[in-house]
Amino acid sequence: MFALLGVLCVPILITVILGTGLLRRVNVYDAFVEGAKDGLVTLFKIFPSLLGLITSVAMLRASGALDLLCSFLKPITSALGVPSEVVPLMLMRPVSGSGALAVVTDIFKNLSPDSFAGLCASVMMGSTETTFYTIAVYYGSVGITKIRHTLKAALIADLVGMIGSVLAVRLFLM
Repeated sequence: MFALLGVLCVPILITVILGTGLLRRVNVYDAFVEGAKDGLVTLFKIFPSLLGLITSVAMLRASGALDLLCSFLKPITSALGVPSEVVPLMLMRPVSGSGALAVVTDIFKNLSPDSFAGLCASVMMGSTETTFYTIAVYYGSVGITKIRHTLKAALIADLVGMIGSVLAVRLFLM
């Protein structure tokens, strides 16, 4: 039953959108073309920010700077009870969702999703944000350049989410 509903979901959604447009006497094709044009304009506005962000993440991972930073932070994170395998995730998550996902996949492969580090990584992925990516996309699309207070608040929220993830797993799942 649910499998059939999943297969029919997109065709039903398209039919509802087209039917609503016809009932309201909207030229659906013209509205679609106008929306696509607006989407391309937005893409060209945010592309430089995204390109810079993607390039910096690739350079960070390829240079070994991430590993160096992890080893530098190890005494602090060990004192907080954070598994050493999760530290790269803590550094990568605010910057890159795909980079963070790669770190989580490595944790799952090497330690298992049910390990303490695997559970911490799972909760951390759900309770933190790709801060720099989000700021680059949303602020870049509307031309906001002064991000100082937003960045501080978002990074503090990420830090609280990361530490809270470890505490929540320790309290409720271990």
